[in-house]
Amino acid sequence: MTATAARYLYITRHGQASEDESTLTEAGRRQAALLGGRLSGAPITAIHHGPLPRAEETARLIGAHLAGAPLVRSEPAGDYLPYLPRREELPPESADETLARLAGFPAAEREQGPGLAREALARFTGAVEGDEPRHELLVTHNFLAAWLVRAALEAPPHRWLGLNHTNAGLTVIRYAPGRAPSLLLYNDTGHLPADLRWTDFPPELHV
Repeated sequence: MTATAARYLYITRHGQASEDESTLTEAGRRQAALLGGRLSGAPITAIHHGPLPRAEETARLIGAHLAGAPLVRSEPAGDYLPYLPRREELPPESADETLARLAGFPAAEREQGPGLAREALARFTGAVEGDEPRHELLVTHNFLAAWLVRAALEAPPHRWLGLNHTNAGLTVIRYAPGRAPSLLLYNDTGHLPADLRWTDFPPELHV
């Protein structure tokens, strides 16, 4: 029988992006550098990131603090809708608004998203082969971060909605052999000063 060990998946959303999303803002670069400093002592062996510039730049800035951890570009780590809810899965008072908002996303993000989400679960979650625990960082986007947390908690598919991840916030999930996933840390911003927390989120979501 092949031995298996725990996987520790560190998840972060990219730093704050410019208006055209072609690069990070100065605040976004600071966020990434501060997260890199926080993770500098972690035994991370790979940095997976989505293909979009804001995720790739964030990964590179974090990676400057993680000597020896290669950057691995991955389509399943990208930005897409992981699951399109049915009307009956949503609160009736807000179902129309939610469905209309999701319908406004590009067709490719809606049509290809569920398949990429399944691939992300297969690639980034679960115990790993071997005797040694594996620590990996995933630099991604708000939707996939929510999807992975939802899956770890075994919540219904539509419950990725409403799980919000800040720029450069840190979530850690442990996947141990024979055990349910453990959410060790969720959306932690202890490494960020107050002015760099909750960027791009409306005031009612700031805590």
